[in-house]
Amino acid sequence: MLDVCLLGTSGMMPLPGRWLTALMTRLNGSSLLVDCGEGTQIAIREKGWSFHDIDIICFTHYHGDHISGLPGLLLSMGNAERKEPLTLVGPKGLERVVGALRVIAPELPFPLKFIELTQNVQKLVVGAYSIEAFRVNHNVICYGYTVHVRRSGRFMPEKAEENHVPKEFWSRLQKGMVLERDGRTYTQDMILGPARKGIKLTYCTDTRPVPAIAQSAEGADLLICEGMYGEKGKEGKACEHKHMTFYEAAELAKEAGVRELWLTHYSPSLTHPEEFLKDTRRIFANTFPGKDGKSVTLEFEKDEGGKS
Repeated sequence: MLDVCLLGTSGMMPLPGRWLTALMTRLNGSSLLVDCGEGTQIAIREKGWSFHDIDIICFTHYHGDHISGLPGLLLSMGNAERKEPLTLVGPKGLERVVGALRVIAPELPFPLKFIELTQNVQKLVVGAYSIEAFRVNHNVICYGYTVHVRRSGRFMPEKAEENHVPKEFWSRLQKGMVLERDGRTYTQDMILGPARKGIKLTYCTDTRPVPAIAQSAEGADLLICEGMYGEKGKEGKACEHKHMTFYEAAELAKEAGVRELWLTHYSPSLTHPEEFLKDTRRIFANTFPGKDGKSVTLEFEKDEGGKS
């Protein structure tokens, strides 16, 4: 299962009760951040989660409202005596940007690893996470991210027996180990059925609607998408500054066939996003306003036998 929390939902500037952009997930003891706006570490503490387990930080782009919280977070992680490496993912120029920010956080007791994105669609496996980064359309280079939690097939003892797999290997093969005996190699596919539906989360912000969003989010359990403007008549401003309206986000959710849509990255002038949901839900019924601290646990679908 994947724990998901919106830490900050404000665009451009923080407001009382609304920190700047950040998303956090937890999976098997490993946490991932997407963006790190001002107030991120406070929001983590308010949620009762820990920044000690953050292993990956993905950046959509390098505007201040998406990365300004990084130096303080790095210092706090260092003060907590972290030693394990931290992986940073982002558009080209990541190492240069982080290096500049680290003028005020020069000494860290843990190494930083950098993955700079260079392709329109780039797939990564970092620790427990399978990540797909996809290029979107903002006024600087910007990416959205889809996080996949893969799920292997159901254990099939009859298949294991047909393939003459020793019983003492079964449990270890289910954990993904590759084993050998008497010159023969035994792999997980020799005892498991077809891969089952996993968990899929897509996050994108600071962009105009582009096909890549719906393509990457297809069938997602949750799409968290920018809705900078809910008011009618803001379409021109959204186009000019390369942002999105509630209604454009809802059209993307409908096209992608996602299960649920959360809106985020609100304009500072948008103080009551819930007022605009009625019209948005005419496009995509399962639309909800994101707010700081909003969270959910995404779980695997139950098998026919009732097991997750």
